[in-house]
Amino acid sequence: MADVILQIAGALIFMGIACGVVRLIIGRTIVDRIVAIDMLTVISISLIALYAHLSGRFVYIDVALVYGLLSFLAVLAIARFLERRS
Repeated sequence: MADVILQIAGALIFMGIACGVVRLIIGRTIVDRIVAIDMLTVISISLIALYAHLSGRFVYIDVALVYGLLSFLAVLAIARFLERRS
C-alpha cells in the first residue's frame, strides 16, 4: 500500500513540474515567471524529500531544508529588486 502511495506522490510531483514549466514559458510578466520558479523550487524540495524517504538516507532532508532557505532568500531579494525598480 505504501508503494502505491509513493508512486502516486511521484506522479503528482512530476505533474506539478510540468505545470510549473508551462507557467514559466507562457508567463506574461516577470512576476509570473518568478512565481513559477518559486513553485518549481518547492516541488523540487518535495522531490528531494521523496528521494530521501525512498533511499533511506535522511541526510537529504538537510539538503532540502537548506535549498528551501536559499530559495526563500532569493525570492525576497528579487522582490526587493523589483520593488525598487518600479
